[in-house]
Amino acid sequence: MTAVLERNTTLEGEFATEPYEVAWAVEARWFVQILSAEPAPDAGGGNGSNGSTAGPGLRLVTQVSPDGITWCDVDDAERVAAGAGLTSWPVREFGHWLRVRGYVEGAGAKVKVRIYLAVKG
Repeated sequence: MTAVLERNTTLEGEFATEPYEVAWAVEARWFVQILSAEPAPDAGGGNGSNGSTAGPGLRLVTQVSPDGITWCDVDDAERVAAGAGLTSWPVREFGHWLRVRGYVEGAGAKVKVRIYLAVKG
């Protein structure tokens, strides 16, 4: 089963997706697709953090929760999504609820995304 948690959503600064209950599932995989990116107004064409012209990127961390209210990071693995394309990573042994928290690199930068969560039992 695949759930679309964010569809054509424009992100700016820090964010977290809607939580998704996956107590029945054994494994999951995140898919984050950057549809478009708008650099910070003072970035001078790059993303302002690494000199790239690919536009602002996303820093992403999987979070788990026993109740969908209180959250903690699964591990210290931070994922990076930058430029057009799809970024994906697996999640195992996660408990009952999943979400992704993250931030858009560069103050004032904006990124339009789709975020999917694919799970199976």
